[in-house]
Amino acid sequence: MAQVQAVFWDVDGTLADTEMDGHRPAFNRAFRELGLDWYWDREVYQRLLAIPGGRQRMAFYGRDQGQDLSDSRLDRLRESKQRHYLDQIGSGAVTLRHGVARLIDELQREEVPQWIVTSSGQASVDALLKGLFGDEGHPFAGVVSSDDVNRHKPYPDPYHCALARSGASADACVALEDSAAGLVAATDASLRCVLTPSDWDQDLPSQLQRAVAVVDHLGEADHHLLQRSGPPCADGMVTLEYLDMLLTLSR
Repeated sequence: MAQVQAVFWDVDGTLADTEMDGHRPAFNRAFRELGLDWYWDREVYQRLLAIPGGRQRMAFYGRDQGQDLSDSRLDRLRESKQRHYLDQIGSGAVTLRHGVARLIDELQREEVPQWIVTSSGQASVDALLKGLFGDEGHPFAGVVSSDDVNRHKPYPDPYHCALARSGASADACVALEDSAAGLVAATDASLRCVLTPSDWDQDLPSQLQRAVAVVDHLGEADHHLLQRSGPPCADGMVTLEYLDMLLTLSR
């Protein structure tokens, strides 16, 4: 059976639910700090996630509320939100999704290199990894962030960068993603992609056929995954053996 040379992890929504538990509270704290009577509950934020970028999201919402915010005020909101997001991450409010820690540990034991490939900035990634893994350090061989490429997901550039830095072959790597943009980026870079879908992504249904497997999460021994497509996962968990097997499938 083919063996995986590297596993590429997306961050937001894949490693952890950073959107609802990290970014959303940070936006709300920024609004209070700068005197805006706004509050984004989960339903509102889920709708707004269809708009790429936090600054654009705030500008759109402002116009929808009859408040056309100036560029300087949007900049202040963005800076405040980023500060609150880093505080939120540092407080431990964001945790790994089901099955993530288990699979990371298994890949470490088997000495399979793991990389972060994300559209988030390096500062946000560093803060999140410290919040999730503590001062002892994270298990990833490297990070490709938005600071490393000119074009972000859904362009394949972040994955091309990760392949070049890792020295691994696309034929022997698996990407783990949750969004349509990530799925398109990974598959356009000729990677097999396992998808753990985010409920908020309205573009995802039209792209699901690109994934080699679609599961609700990666699975635990006492919390089995639910599978929507792809070869069955033994014992209800995505494992290294399962990832190895996916390499034998046509893309």
